[in-house]
Amino acid sequence: MSETAATAQTAFPRQPVLFCDFDGTITLSDNIVAIMKKFRPPGVEKIIDDIVHERVSIREGVGAMFALLPSSLKEEIRGFVLETAGIRPGFGELLEWCESNGVPFYVTSGGIDFFVYPLLEPFGIPADHIYCNGSDFSGERIRITWPHACDEECGNDCGMCKTTVIRRFPRDEYYRILIGDSITDFAGAKLVDLVFSRSHLTEKCKELGLPHIPFETFHDIVRDLEIRAPKK
Repeated sequence: MSETAATAQTAFPRQPVLFCDFDGTITLSDNIVAIMKKFRPPGVEKIIDDIVHERVSIREGVGAMFALLPSSLKEEIRGFVLETAGIRPGFGELLEWCESNGVPFYVTSGGIDFFVYPLLEPFGIPADHIYCNGSDFSGERIRITWPHACDEECGNDCGMCKTTVIRRFPRDEYYRILIGDSITDFAGAKLVDLVFSRSHLTEKCKELGLPHIPFETFHDIVRDLEIRAPKK
């Protein structure tokens, strides 16, 4: 259920920390889906359908999709994403709010490093605060690598495991906030104290009865955080 106006004004009981999805959240569209629609490698439709219907894991599916693309397309793919992704309004303002209020901000992305880092570069986010998948273009086909795979507590074969990152911040010490929109955020939403949700994640939070606040832009999130933050 969505939080009421009364609970929305409750101050943080512990140190807040934010975990923010990338594709479709920081960016206006899902970049992996956009890449596959643009370059249309033969066989990709079946892999996408298998991911959506959970016949394969996200790690297996994403790896298989990129393996359909030749490594020679690296710069063309990166250029396409940089030109078309778009950043959701208010993202810079959210980062400024976090810095001003001493709130740690982490990007937890199922995206790939060769387009995630260039898109985020203008915002000055420290590299160790960006979690995403890696890539290897040394072979004929693109190979995705998994530097942030699931720990022993997660059996979802996520690829970039958001719950593993979240668990590094104990619940009794941190007020954990997730910002996201889709299937890759479902597991994390069950762990955190509050979710700012869009799209499929909003529907999932309603279904599971998780505390969530729907949003359209990061300006909406900043307004809510301002209400919660202790007055200086």
